[in-house]
Amino acid sequence: MKKKVIVIGGGFAGLQLTRNLDKSLFDVLLIDRLNHHQFQPLFYQVATSQIEPSSISFPLRYIFKKNESTQIRLAEVNTIHPQEKNIDTTIGNFSYDYLIIAAGCKTNFFNNATIEQNAYTLKSTYDAIAIRNHILMVFEKALSATDTEKRYLMNLVIVGAGPTGVELAGAFAEIKKEVLPKDYPGIDFSQFTIYLVEGTKFTLNSMGEKARRNSAEYLLKMGVKLVTETFVKSYDGKQVVLSNGNSILSNTVIWTAGVKGNKIAGLDDSLWIANNRIKVNRQNLVDGYDNIFAVGDISLMTTPKYPKGHPQLANVAINQAKLLAKNLKNIEKGKPLKNYEYKDLGTMATVGRNKAVVEFPFFKFKGYFAWVVWMFLHLMLILSVKNRLIIFINWAWVYITKNSSLRLILKTQK
Repeated sequence: MKKKVIVIGGGFAGLQLTRNLDKSLFDVLLIDRLNHHQFQPLFYQVATSQIEPSSISFPLRYIFKKNESTQIRLAEVNTIHPQEKNIDTTIGNFSYDYLIIAAGCKTNFFNNATIEQNAYTLKSTYDAIAIRNHILMVFEKALSATDTEKRYLMNLVIVGAGPTGVELAGAFAEIKKEVLPKDYPGIDFSQFTIYLVEGTKFTLNSMGEKARRNSAEYLLKMGVKLVTETFVKSYDGKQVVLSNGNSILSNTVIWTAGVKGNKIAGLDDSLWIANNRIKVNRQNLVDGYDNIFAVGDISLMTTPKYPKGHPQLANVAINQAKLLAKNLKNIEKGKPLKNYEYKDLGTMATVGRNKAVVEFPFFKFKGYFAWVVWMFLHLMLILSVKNRLIIFINWAWVYITKNSSLRLILKTQK
């Protein structure tokens, strides 16, 4: 009789695990709040009207349409009951033999309620569409705004200079120069200021010194104002108050400054450490349990090479999930388990057209070639050939014309 496996989350880890589990040994129930897998690295391109959300969103039922051993349910998991081997969700109770927590992360506002209430985030396709709608509406309002109103409409503040923040700032700087003046000839875009606020001394702080320096130089040349070694203390929807004593009037704040795990009730509280990540061993088994595992961003695995845990990257999530699928089969077959070891393949970020930084273990470079490498590797991670082609055509069109026709404001009328 096949064992029941419940996978919580359809991100990179949950998707890969479900796809790689042995269909002859396991029946899988994949639970997610959304009906689609999202390709997070390109959210910023949806937010800046470069590609459509459908290009990076993949319906889960379509992905598993030929997999009869996998069932999909749209729900939120409320509580895990380890003793009873079941979970409580918004649509009912489900039992399991093995539970895999791949719930990913959400934005961390560091307990600042006013910022959470007023700032935009970029953790889902919905967030990206909301930012796109908002930014376009800002310029519609600016056409008829008073000088006082324009003071905060024409300032965009991005908080957090990691890859997402840097890529957003670069993309907005490019459309400010190449695209928006053609759409809104009545607006003086020299007054449109993009601020990138970072608490540490550098942009791309998780990368090497060369990438930090090059990314900052790119952004400054593109007109982005870098505010480093500074934290945002509060934001009320109109004014950003900074830790250095300054403030910025702004109608738009996009928060990319940190993440924390999507915590689920039921597990021992001592397991949730370091921004709500779950402590696991080298086989992604949650400490204290023999049938509950955590993979991807929500897991915290310490190794001699990574005593503080692995970086929260798609490559880590995908390979942890693939190994766990093999280890679950090994458990059922009575074979020894394999330990996970992260192989650092490098990191990269794009700042804009012909501008990127890439760090491979053996080679570090920037510029046009780095940008091409960034595009190629991201295209290869896209799930379907059709979507790869659509994205490539969009990129080629934007590259040739320095424009796109995707600036739609899509809002409910209710």
